[in-house]
Amino acid sequence: MKSKKKIILAYSGGLDTSIILKWLQENYNAEIICYTADIGQEIDKKKIFDTAKKFGVKNIIIQNLKDEFVKNYIYPMIRGHAIYEGVYLLGTSIARPLIAKDQIKVAKKFKAYAVAHGATGKGNDQVRFELGYHYFGPKIKIIAPWRIWKLKSRTDLINYAKKNSIPIPKDKKGAAPFSIDDNLFHTSTEGKILENPKNNAPEFIFQRTTSPEKAPNKSTFVTINFKNGDPFAINGKKLSPAKLLKKLNQLASKNGIGRVDLVENRFIGIKSRGVYETPGGTLLIHAHRAIESVTLDKETMHKKDEIMPKYAELIYNGYWFSKARFKLQKIVDKKRYKVNGSIKLKLYKGNITILSRRTKSNAYSMKKVSFEENKTFNKLSVEKFINLHKKKLK
Repeated sequence: MKSKKKIILAYSGGLDTSIILKWLQENYNAEIICYTADIGQEIDKKKIFDTAKKFGVKNIIIQNLKDEFVKNYIYPMIRGHAIYEGVYLLGTSIARPLIAKDQIKVAKKFKAYAVAHGATGKGNDQVRFELGYHYFGPKIKIIAPWRIWKLKSRTDLINYAKKNSIPIPKDKKGAAPFSIDDNLFHTSTEGKILENPKNNAPEFIFQRTTSPEKAPNKSTFVTINFKNGDPFAINGKKLSPAKLLKKLNQLASKNGIGRVDLVENRFIGIKSRGVYETPGGTLLIHAHRAIESVTLDKETMHKKDEIMPKYAELIYNGYWFSKARFKLQKIVDKKRYKVNGSIKLKLYKGNITILSRRTKSNAYSMKKVSFEENKTFNKLSVEKFINLHKKKLK
């Protein structure tokens, strides 16, 4: 007897992906395998297993990718100081390539002919997932239900769920929910009241940060230790990448750090407004720039700043696995071996203050910068330097 074809579905156990699971079963003569990537989001493993089993799913896979996510995706991005459109630290964008890569890995293991995702037809994630799928599995079919099914609205989805006895969360019944993405690096909230940019973001929508007004009245101090451009310890204590970021999230969150309210330009041509929280990541990018300021030369730092907008845009658009991004990463990492030392930060009511930069690097010379007279810097040569640049004005 010939075995059924297989489809690997990116599955969260929530309303939308449960509807997709049932829809796939109705429209494809295939075995559906549910796949969840654990990258530090709020995850209810029991719910995932129970809901999938209710629909007769035999294979339910939950992959712990937290350390890989931080080490091989977030850290390289932090080294590039990637910020999209001056505000967004790319928390959702950087997660999709890893999920796509691992989902294709599972598809190959089970010899599945297709993968499916739950990204909507107006968003960026469909692009990010599918570019990743194509890079690692160009011959594997991609099923994007939101682009092909006849369910046109939230009401249609609710009715479909009722018809098929799919549990409907109370906050989703009858009205569209906020669109929330969550992982170890960030949480994003979009939709509903936020869709109109004139509306103030209400406090209740913030998922993981205390408001600066309610943050402690006493400062928090933290030292981040770096080696070869990456953080490896907090206050001198070595931690795994995932545990290190989790600790920084806790420290920053309680001090009201990491909130942004932005309107961004999506890759597909739509503007969208959202509230993003990236507490630990905000500390990391401040600290990393600070440690580079005393370990790298001017030319290297300015070259990195020059390429950053393009580097960030490539990540945002889903081109993590592209020759262009790989090429820029080489520039970003050219002298990372020099980036060693520690940065001490003060956290207070939404603010980050750099208190100390410590390194064995000689890139910063106290002798040269000192206002005291010394023989290490010939100030008379400055006049020649100025005269040379006067000629460039013509």
